[in-house]
Amino acid sequence: MSKETLPVESRIIPVKRLEEYWERSIEDPEGFWSEHARALQWFKTWDKVLDASNPPFYKWFVGGKINASYNALDVHIKTWRKNKVAYIWEGEPGDTRVITYYQLYKEVNRIAKILKNMGVKKGDRVTLYLPMIPELPMVMLACARIGAIHSVVFSGFSGESLASRINDSNSKILITADGAYRRGKIIPLKEWADKALKLTPSIESVIVVRRTGSKVNMVENRDYWLHELLAGIEPDTYVEPEPVESTHPLYILYTSGTTGKPKGVEHSTGGYLAWVYWTLKWAFDPREEDVWWCAADIGWVTGHSYIVYSPLMHGLTSIMYEGAPDYPHPDRWWSIIEKYGVTIIYTAPTAIRAFMRYGEEWVKKHDLSSLRILGSVGEPINPEAWNWYYKNVGGERCPIIDTWWQTETGGFMISPSAGVELAPLKPGSATFPLPGIDAEVVNDNGKRVEPGERGYLIIKKPWPGMLQTLWKDPERYVEVYYKKFPGFYYTGDYAMRDSDGYFWLLGRADEVLKVAAHRIGTTELESVLVSYPAVAEAAVAGKADPVKGEVPVAFVVLREGYSPLNSLREELVKYVRNQIGPIATPANIFFVDKLPKTRSGKIMRRLLKSVVSDQPLGDITTLEDEASVEEIKKAYDELKKELE
Repeated sequence: MSKETLPVESRIIPVKRLEEYWERSIEDPEGFWSEHARALQWFKTWDKVLDASNPPFYKWFVGGKINASYNALDVHIKTWRKNKVAYIWEGEPGDTRVITYYQLYKEVNRIAKILKNMGVKKGDRVTLYLPMIPELPMVMLACARIGAIHSVVFSGFSGESLASRINDSNSKILITADGAYRRGKIIPLKEWADKALKLTPSIESVIVVRRTGSKVNMVENRDYWLHELLAGIEPDTYVEPEPVESTHPLYILYTSGTTGKPKGVEHSTGGYLAWVYWTLKWAFDPREEDVWWCAADIGWVTGHSYIVYSPLMHGLTSIMYEGAPDYPHPDRWWSIIEKYGVTIIYTAPTAIRAFMRYGEEWVKKHDLSSLRILGSVGEPINPEAWNWYYKNVGGERCPIIDTWWQTETGGFMISPSAGVELAPLKPGSATFPLPGIDAEVVNDNGKRVEPGERGYLIIKKPWPGMLQTLWKDPERYVEVYYKKFPGFYYTGDYAMRDSDGYFWLLGRADEVLKVAAHRIGTTELESVLVSYPAVAEAAVAGKADPVKGEVPVAFVVLREGYSPLNSLREELVKYVRNQIGPIATPANIFFVDKLPKTRSGKIMRRLLKSVVSDQPLGDITTLEDEASVEEIKKAYDELKKELE
């Protein structure tokens, strides 16, 4: 793994890390957060910063009253930002909308009125099943305005997955759309929702947004078109924002775990808002003139925190894009950056590796000089992708803010910090914990490991953005996050700290391979494979072995211009062996055209493991392209025949 640091001239702020700032947040967290939470607007300040009387059920800013919609919108309406652009939205077919803070504020108030008219009250749950259209953040903010708890379900999920989440949250309202665009096709969202509604007795009303114009089934006295409901609401309607307790749930977001039913992560209002406000400021140093593009889907926590709540609290202009990154051409993203003068882009390493496959020519067609900062999220970014991103997208002038965090953490946890200082960057490292985060890498016994040793990443102290619990399942909350290392939050990730104290994330702990008693992270193997000139993307899974216990199996996507020859396969095996050691030698390498990814861009390694282990695939409704699974099966079967 590369420990290379960037030359001084390439850093945005060439100063050493400000240890004192982080140390103050750890030594006096209550004093630190009492000061920083005042950046938000509170209807009533808190009586106690942190209630730690019932660990691990920590409560932040207890006694405080606040409203997320008020902090995102109302605070700007009496300022010059009233007519500043909040969202520049581009649909996959090319249609666009530009929405100012005042326009957003007015629509949120009108939708909040509709919800109130339907009987939605503080604490009620509202499920959102919408594509990446402006109505999605509008409805989220309308829910928050009246104290309702929103539960956004990613629009790529099946009707069955939607039903399970509705039933778990016991939602009374579903808000969906007639359809969505994806790679030139119309996804029949309302049709999928109708299947779910046969299994969801708690739903009283369904609101449907017209997006594609598709003909859909509308059930009388249950289904209502949003545009028709809005026609009956006065343009200047005002709904008083509900002052809710700091600990009042702002939203539930379900994580689609690899096993068992999805976990309903419950986030507070006050602590969460304070955390996402400051983490964006610390990590990316957002400025008034910035055009911020978090290229995620709001169906995931990245979109909740960094497309909706934090950017709006900062008064930023954000890009929202509906479609696939490479549709209709591989330069769709680069054209958007050029068209709107994007200054900060925040995306996933899997997207970067996919663009690497197409080559630099598509990037060079566009003027990306407006960019000043690049960001990375979702999974560890391997040094090869880091350097490609830095060179070709950032023009070797934009630092890369590589963030590590989770649905459960609410916002960034380990990240470079352009807003406080910027330490020298190391390609592939998320650098250091942000203020308030006391992170450590430990062994199975909970003891800190030495620099260079691999172990489990834990968080030793509570932080404002942390999940409060799992919805209706406090026992599982304790079991999943606090049982393995009592008193500490267990992230479930494998990591390492180097001799300079930098953190290196090595993937999920359950994806660590145990080869002849040696532990090897899938991310480490994938990074080595991608560093080979012919390889664009790679994914590694473990296969049971009677002698070694487990052996690595790799699936590789080649860059354009390279052929899947046996000689190349042999060369790759030798390359991995030389780079890491004999223990890491892949048992097999399969060449494929695609890797199975979710629509949020994460590689579904559990599917690879299922294929190589000849096990059932389980739920694949979130896959970007289900054909990739069939292709991997075929590649695996063909190679097995060759070896027989």
